[in-house]
Amino acid sequence: MTNQRSKDTVAEHFRESVRVKEHAAAECGDAIVRAADLIAGAFRGGRKLLLCGNGGSAADSQHIAAEFVSVLDQRRPRPPLPAIALTTDTSFLTANANDFGFENVFARQVEALGGAGDVLIAISTSGKSPNVLAALRRARERGLKTVVLTGRSGGATNELGDVVIRVPSESTQHIQEVHITIGHIICELVEGSLHATSAGA
Repeated sequence: MTNQRSKDTVAEHFRESVRVKEHAAAECGDAIVRAADLIAGAFRGGRKLLLCGNGGSAADSQHIAAEFVSVLDQRRPRPPLPAIALTTDTSFLTANANDFGFENVFARQVEALGGAGDVLIAISTSGKSPNVLAALRRARERGLKTVVLTGRSGGATNELGDVVIRVPSESTQHIQEVHITIGHIICELVEGSLHATSAGA
């Protein structure tokens, strides 16, 4: 690949990423605000946030959970917020998948850790991940509220999310790029709702 072709590839990726984000800003704004309100309400009520997803969506789950437990905006000091990524316990994940199959790994943790009034953020770019769908079903059975981050169609998650945020793209990589942006926005909105006074205000 020539140097110019490489530069063209870089430029095209950025252009498409920006295009998808602009469309998401126009189409997903209301759902993002609803999701943030749902999560802020849960935290106010002393409840917690659970997150799950596979692959890059597992990484996003961990990233978003870290922002809540730590802090997104260091200019706005605040207490930690209880958020747990269900993707991090490798001993449980490998044991449960080995003994019972991979489809149940998140649902089992939702049953163990989740309760009525908690919120589950379930991330699936396709909306078809069996273990994510199983977690959403178990969450509903246990009285959790559910937020879904997915792609254009939403797949089966459309029927399982209290709030479904569908990124208007069919490209996994660009959907994931928008998902982490959405995660940051939700965290910013929650921080602003719960701790409105920022440093220097």
